[in-house]
Amino acid sequence: MNALQGRRPLRPARLCLLLLCLTPLFANDQPFLVGRGMADITGTAAEVGMMGYVSTEQKVSGIHLRLFSRAFIVVDPATDKRVVFVSADQAMIFQSIQQGVLAELAGRFNGIYHVGNVILSATHTHAAPGGASHYAAPNLTTYGFIEQNYRAAVDGIVRSIERAHHDLKPGNIYVNQGDVLGGGVNRSADAYQRNPAEERARYDGDTDKNMVLLRFEQEGFPVAALNWFAVHPVSMNSSNPLISGDNKGYAAYRFERAMGNSYRNNNNFISAFAQTNSGDITPNLNLDGTGPTNDEFDNTEIIGERQFETAWDLFHAAENPIGSGVDYRQTHVDMSRVTVDGAFTGAGQQQTCAASFGYAMAAGTEDGRGPVDWFYEGQLEGNIFIDALTGMLARPDEALCSCQAPKPILLATGITNPYPWTPDVLPISIHRIGRLAIVAMPTEITTMAGRRVRETVQHALAGLVDTVVIAALSGAYANYCVTPEEYEAQNYEGGSTLFGKWTLPAYQQELAKLAVAMRGGQAVPAGPTPRDLSEAQLTFQTGVVLDNTPIFKDFGDVDKQPNRRYRTGETVEAHFWTGHPKNNLNSEAGFFEVQRKQNGSWVTLYTDADWDTVYRWKRKDAVWGTSLAKCYLTVTNTTPRGSYRIVHHGHYKNGWNGRIYSFSGTSRTFEIE
Repeated sequence: MNALQGRRPLRPARLCLLLLCLTPLFANDQPFLVGRGMADITGTAAEVGMMGYVSTEQKVSGIHLRLFSRAFIVVDPATDKRVVFVSADQAMIFQSIQQGVLAELAGRFNGIYHVGNVILSATHTHAAPGGASHYAAPNLTTYGFIEQNYRAAVDGIVRSIERAHHDLKPGNIYVNQGDVLGGGVNRSADAYQRNPAEERARYDGDTDKNMVLLRFEQEGFPVAALNWFAVHPVSMNSSNPLISGDNKGYAAYRFERAMGNSYRNNNNFISAFAQTNSGDITPNLNLDGTGPTNDEFDNTEIIGERQFETAWDLFHAAENPIGSGVDYRQTHVDMSRVTVDGAFTGAGQQQTCAASFGYAMAAGTEDGRGPVDWFYEGQLEGNIFIDALTGMLARPDEALCSCQAPKPILLATGITNPYPWTPDVLPISIHRIGRLAIVAMPTEITTMAGRRVRETVQHALAGLVDTVVIAALSGAYANYCVTPEEYEAQNYEGGSTLFGKWTLPAYQQELAKLAVAMRGGQAVPAGPTPRDLSEAQLTFQTGVVLDNTPIFKDFGDVDKQPNRRYRTGETVEAHFWTGHPKNNLNSEAGFFEVQRKQNGSWVTLYTDADWDTVYRWKRKDAVWGTSLAKCYLTVTNTTPRGSYRIVHHGHYKNGWNGRIYSFSGTSRTFEIE
């Protein structure tokens, strides 16, 4: 099997020619300043754990798709109020990343951008490097904090916002909505069925098929698209070792390439496929970790293509201006101690609890079971032996057990010492752009829970907004949020809802307060200050000691040359002696280029940011420190014919002086026929 077996070529964009895409489609009065920017946030490409599947076995050993931060800024010129929305190809936006980005923005922009008007939202790809949290629980599978991945995320997100800021121009925003068919299924249908029958009857099924899309124009020309659709980016499975944006990353790549974005010297169009209430929605349509096919690359493409096709159609049919005006309300809430009014619980006054994982969290999901068979979804009783082990870290008292019921507590992360293993002081916010409200929440929220949040906010802002979207996984990560009825089932999502049965009503109550304040033009209190744990980090990761090559070889020398000729469906392969990717992330440059000879000069056509390429890193001798960079290109029917070569770029660490040096290597020429 070759490195990219089963791939299909990118198909031409439907419905309009590129020429049409690049011309003004609608008249407008340009009520906003709009800017957009993107930046590489790929992180460490070898020998670090990935984030999302809670697996110590899933370690990075290359790149399939580079990861990006896509930033959008909207300014009301009349008031200078502005909103920043960032969709980042990350598993989570940890509170550490939020704090790091806001600190950088404060220094660069003198307070223009701050916690109140910035939304940082993760796409939730499970094929991103981990270790960027300042809390212990997410870093367990990565053996502690990884500064390099943290910096890659923070610095890249800041660069994207900075580029969007410098891109601000008069413009307009159009909104459109439509359904994505075959984009996902509910992996926790039995829990969903516990919601009231009359409530379920109001909706078309147990998934939200709706995509909400914004079309951004500057001075009459389309420059960006941003949409929200609910599906987990888990098409790449838990054994995948390649960094990837998964199905949402593919969809963004597909849209941007169709609009002429090259990822090298032309990022003139940006398209983000952002995350919303996908807590119980999987793209694995077979509900066994596969689907629609048994090939994870095909599945990534198919589910991404379905999102792309809907977004493409909505974008080119968007003709409804979003309105005017920008506003926002933001606060922090200690979610471990919210008193929730009976108006939101339907069961009288209730309390949230100190954060705790349930046994069902360790069971995994219908399409991704946990690593051991000791746990199962729906588990309502603990295990004396396991309770004794986890009790050494944090022993829940009777009051906490009662508060979390019927969840049996596996680990009370909110009462560990010297500080909690998961955050409890969390950001929530509502941002209004014209008639659209964006609700930012630090959680994975399920289908019905998301519907209830949208209704709560829509009711409070009736007449002011007509569309509400949830920006999930924003500003921090507090695991899941389910309805109280779904919580009773104690499936994976309920077992991962940290603050107990009344978590969702607590969010609804606090968001309603923000919406009421927005409607009345009132300020809101800042709330408690989140912990800063930046000085309390531990890592058990080893750094690069040295890099070497075999005797009589130099860095960049070719170990395996490509064949002389290739045809459609074949995969070009070249291996180079290389250094460790940790030596330099090669952000926004890449580890290799595929160059084509044109008019006597070599021109780069592909990099490791492209769908048809793969970069793999392979350690050959751990003692001597040798390793190979394996570079692949799958030839499709859209690959231009001609003479090609592959150029690898890397860095090695000298074992004598500890310095890092750059190098490059070039393959022989080959023909694509």
